[in-house]
Amino acid sequence: MYITCLDMEGVLVPEIWIAFAEATGIPELKKTTRDEPDYDKLMNYRLNILREHGLGLKEIQDVIATIDPMPGAKEFLDELRSIGQVIILSDTFTQFAAPLMKKLGYPTLFCNELEVAENGEITGFRMRIEKSKLSTVKALQSIGYETIASGDSYNDLDMILASKAGFLFKSTEQIKKDYPQLPAFEEYDELLSAIKAEIRK
Repeated sequence: MYITCLDMEGVLVPEIWIAFAEATGIPELKKTTRDEPDYDKLMNYRLNILREHGLGLKEIQDVIATIDPMPGAKEFLDELRSIGQVIILSDTFTQFAAPLMKKLGYPTLFCNELEVAENGEITGFRMRIEKSKLSTVKALQSIGYETIASGDSYNDLDMILASKAGFLFKSTEQIKKDYPQLPAFEEYDELLSAIKAEIRK
């Protein structure tokens, strides 16, 4: 029995922080897990910039409301869900992801929580579990599932490498160069075909 585990940002929807950086004109916020492997370091860097500019949850949610899934993402996800179980494993936060999940047809999402003050300031964040993507894949395997995983960033590599089959999707040239053993795809139909082939094995 298989479960497919997918990253969210960069795979199914555009990067939220890049969209917010462009909307606010703050280029420092364009840094993502494609650039910084240490997620705690990256999030604390982001929160410091938000404080400097007096920006909070509402401003980010206003931008998220304008974001649509990548072209073809919902159709890809619908097809994948019609042939097997799918879980989206993301380091994003429930306060960010909810409107995007609606646009994707409410797939199952495992992510994290922001700590938000009454005035809307984001004061911190709570990760669901350490190394959440890898820990989740291992937990699924411990109850009898084989996992297939796909993502685009450094924080996806653990779950991809630990799975029975793993694929890079819309990743960076550097990551593809560093992990030549991982098949890398740019189009949903390519990824879908690869996943279907694994399920049929």
